[in-house]
Amino acid sequence: MTDRIQFEAVQPVAALEPLVESFWRLANETDDKKPAVILPDGRLDVSFTSRNHQRILLHGLETQPSQVEIAPGFSMFCISFRPLAAEYLFKSFLPIVPDSISLLPANYFTDTVDHFENIGEFSGLLTEVLSKMLTADIDPRKKRLFDLIYSSHGGMSVRALSENVGWSARQMNRYFQDTFGMSLKTYCSVLRFRSSFGHIKSGKLFPKENYADQSHFIRDIRKFAGVVPKELAKNTNDRFIQFSTLPPS
Repeated sequence: MTDRIQFEAVQPVAALEPLVESFWRLANETDDKKPAVILPDGRLDVSFTSRNHQRILLHGLETQPSQVEIAPGFSMFCISFRPLAAEYLFKSFLPIVPDSISLLPANYFTDTVDHFENIGEFSGLLTEVLSKMLTADIDPRKKRLFDLIYSSHGGMSVRALSENVGWSARQMNRYFQDTFGMSLKTYCSVLRFRSSFGHIKSGKLFPKENYADQSHFIRDIRKFAGVVPKELAKNTNDRFIQFSTLPPS
């Protein structure tokens, strides 16, 4: 990121990998505010922020850029979940509406989760809690579906996914609508954008993923970033942030 903002990340243990992408901490440890544009990356996030008291927020899948301002002294611990986690850990909140933020009960992850000193303590404690919360076996068909979506960076068609998973397109779309409030095709577009952001940052202003043509590529970038690829590549003052592609400090 920049030398003004600290970002630390820890990968999950193998048993949690189907549901958890990473544990991370973001902090502005300077006296300056940091304007930023947060970009969609296809993850469900749970953030833990503390000013006067702990607040635990569930963030739905993002489908548009969000203008924010990271205040001086701001600190946030976060768990980024793969969408598969929704029905196993947040069933009472389904559908998790896109671009929404829901307040979770203070004891949602047990009463012991109330204060963290560092990313190691945070990831260790939440690993233990999540392992206990995960009581049901993961549906192998859904796991296969998300494995294919991730490995193809959202580039497989709904038809190809259906043929490989053995689940009809209608059933998959119903699952996505009932769980995430969006179609499978839309989610795949978000992941394709996520992968493209890395190419654009390196100056490659042409499609690297499965886009029909240059016009389709530009339309999707404008939709998810709010700007055309050329402006996104400039990333003036590092204002465009996609948490899943940030390197740890």
